[in-house]
Amino acid sequence: MIFANGKLLPDTQRQAVLDGLEAELNAVRAGPPLDSETVIAAVDALGRRLEAGEFDALLARFLPAGMRLADLLPLLRRESLEAKLAAELGPAPFAPRQLTRTTAHALPLGTLFHIAPGNMPGLPVYTALEGLLTGNINLVKLPHGDKGLSLAAFQLLTQQEPRLAPYLYAFDLPSGRTSELEALAALADGLVVWGGDRAVQGARALAGPGCKLIEWGHRLSFAYISGCEDRDKELAALARHIADTGQRLCSSCQVIFLDTDDWAEGEAFCREFLPHLERAASKRPGPAPGAAASLSGCTALLERIVDGTAKGEALFRGKGCSVILRPGRELELSPMEGNVLVKLLPRRELLHALRRQRGRLQTAGLVCDPQRREALTALLARAGITRVTRPGTMSSSFPGEAHDGEYPLRRYLRVVDVER
Repeated sequence: MIFANGKLLPDTQRQAVLDGLEAELNAVRAGPPLDSETVIAAVDALGRRLEAGEFDALLARFLPAGMRLADLLPLLRRESLEAKLAAELGPAPFAPRQLTRTTAHALPLGTLFHIAPGNMPGLPVYTALEGLLTGNINLVKLPHGDKGLSLAAFQLLTQQEPRLAPYLYAFDLPSGRTSELEALAALADGLVVWGGDRAVQGARALAGPGCKLIEWGHRLSFAYISGCEDRDKELAALARHIADTGQRLCSSCQVIFLDTDDWAEGEAFCREFLPHLERAASKRPGPAPGAAASLSGCTALLERIVDGTAKGEALFRGKGCSVILRPGRELELSPMEGNVLVKLLPRRELLHALRRQRGRLQTAGLVCDPQRREALTALLARAGITRVTRPGTMSSSFPGEAHDGEYPLRRYLRVVDVER
């Protein structure tokens, strides 16, 4: 399906839409700019209708098991959107700034082509919303497996506020349709890509010399344990985070690092943590949305055992989950879906080990003695981490937070200086 000018269209009309798209985009850009207040008012009104239960039947069709409306609603509030604008762009971000000889105007890049991720439902809508807040026209390539959630959300949003319709287009377009992707990229002033190395490399090939490439690549996150405040509570919170996210997010815990080099301590921790993880896994509702990732992870684990590369590992298998004590100190992707890696990493070697993944680091869920928290937080920040949280909130959103160490809205604007 295609979403264009507030309407859902069949794929048979894709070429017709593409043929007329440049003229439509130019007509929109020639008119008055989109005001952020228009976007905020529409999103807030739609969020209140969602909270009132007006779209419960629709949500039941599209929201995957384990994803709660309560997780989405804070992002759809006026106060959250206004706080995001203020944190990322400052007060009155679109007001002209008087300089010595010129006036500086913050304006949208123009047209953004989003290659949206598929690791979390709703992210295509979120990336388009950031483009709308900065006044950009948004062309969205939907990920495989979106199942219509983003198309339904775009339709509801433009029905709530018809003035947004010319600023939103979405294409359920396979990655192999190179010519059509190139056509969309040729219309864009900025190409926003979410995904792994292959997605980023593909986007670099698509983005022409006049198109700004904005990368949100995959990141790796972990927990670091060096003492504790309330051990049972903190371990239970970490286990819930692992089970609830399925370890599919950039902020999900892939490895639990222990501040020790004693293998026996590592084994003792695995035995202690496994019951917490089993309890959390047992409460996860419905089939795991990332079941394919789980199968892939388990297959990879079995292959390691068969070919001998798992030599030296200790596997602690539970019901619907496992804890794997692995030699080495490298941060890496876990088998996922409740199968977490544990490694030994004394703090004296923490920075050296993490720097090998520089540019890929995101969240550290820190469990430690209170007196160590400030020093360990500073050490993690120097290593390249961009978020330090408590273990249970590694994937929580916070008002005004940066994304991978940057404020994304700044990347979707340009500054025009006008001499007075």
